Amino acid sequence: MAGKVKWVTDIEKSVLINNFEKRGWIQVAENEDWNFYWMSVQTIRNVFSVETGYRLSDDQIVNHFPNHYELTRKDLMVKNIKRYRKELEKEGSPLAEKDENGKYIYLDFVPVTFMLPADYNLFVEEFRKNPSSTWIMKPCGKAQGKGIFLINKLSQIKKWSRDSKTSSFVSQSSKEAYVISLYINNPLLIGGKKFDLRLYVLVSTYRPLRCYMYKLGFCRFCTVKYTPSTSELDNMFVHLTNVAIQKHGHLLIMGLSSFLQCSPSLLPLPSFCRKQRECAVANLR
Repeated sequence: MAGKVKWVTDIEKSVLINNFEKRGWIQVAENEDWNFYWMSVQTIRNVFSVETGYRLSDDQIVNHFPNHYELTRKDLMVKNIKRYRKELEKEGSPLAEKDENGKYIYLDFVPVTFMLPADYNLFVEEFRKNPSSTWIMKPCGKAQGKGIFLINKLSQIKKWSRDSKTSSFVSQSSKEAYVISLYINNPLLIGGKKFDLRLYVLVSTYRPLRCYMYKLGFCRFCTVKYTPSTSELDNMFVHLTNVAIQKHGHLLIMGLSSFLQCSPSLLPLPSFCRKQRECAVANLR
């Protein structure tokens, strides 16, 4: 881009505006020529809708891919992963190889998942193959652990259906979409607690695929030690690492910060890697 970058945003966040101004960029109105537009999700859908037919010029950048929800919505992500698997199978790709039990060897990074209410019958068929299994249900369009719960009986699904103001899985228009996945009962634990990694990746283009991974990140921990006991299925402090949930955990509020005994809810990625190395060395002794 020649000259000063012209920017516009519909999100009045100081962290954005301060960074733009620090770089000497010039703020303009949305109806003027711009180079960088930091848009809200709704704005980007409106701007790049089929009706507008808007296309970016070579000197314009936005902060979202217009159809990013194909990867960020739980149900659409599962749909696209399943589609990807089928395409690889048709191509005869070695990535689609399966073991003697019919399970993917290289693509087995997502547990068995169905969409509800659409795939209810398929789910029931799979559930009855192993009626002692535990499943986790998540609303497709929510975040921060909202609406998530675990089940191990079909009757719990029926109760959810009644509570959702529908009497049949055939009628789908008024029901919020959920994904239901086979729950991993033996997860990798640290200090006896569940955790996950929050890594940040900037994707600048998909064709060709170009990604930049940020060096720093953080780990999220549960504040209560994990147990597969059915008596703790409703205890989200055991099962979910979402900060919005774990910040209310009694161990975190008490301020207990011993990593192995009462690990904090958040841990910087370098600290996590250091702890992992220490644990690995200790296990070798």
